Amino acid sequence: MRLHSALAAASGALMLVLAVPVPASAATGQFRYSYKTADGYDAVGFINNPQSRRCIDIQGAGSDGTSAAYAPKNLTDATATVFLEAGCMGEVFYSLRPGAGASERLLVRSVVFS
Repeated sequence: MRLHSALAAASGALMLVLAVPVPASAATGQFRYSYKTADGYDAVGFINNPQSRRCIDIQGAGSDGTSAAYAPKNLTDATATVFLEAGCMGEVFYSLRPGAGASERLLVRSVVFS
């Protein structure tokens, strides 16, 4: 009887594990960018292991009256699409392959990963 109860408990636990939703996928690696602080200092920001298919507004990029971030570097394993506008909106965007970077001329305020 004990063996039967143990098997039933183990089977029930396995069913619970299989029923738990899998977290959203994430890109592995780091996305880096440069920006000027509100005081005019150069700074480097980064996003570690960003969630896929979710728009991320870049901190320090226009959110507090500062200018857009620039020189993005996609050191993740997913394609990063960067936008000039916050909220991944607007007609100005650029895709960065995994491992690719762009010059200081590319201005960004938001990013989404494939």
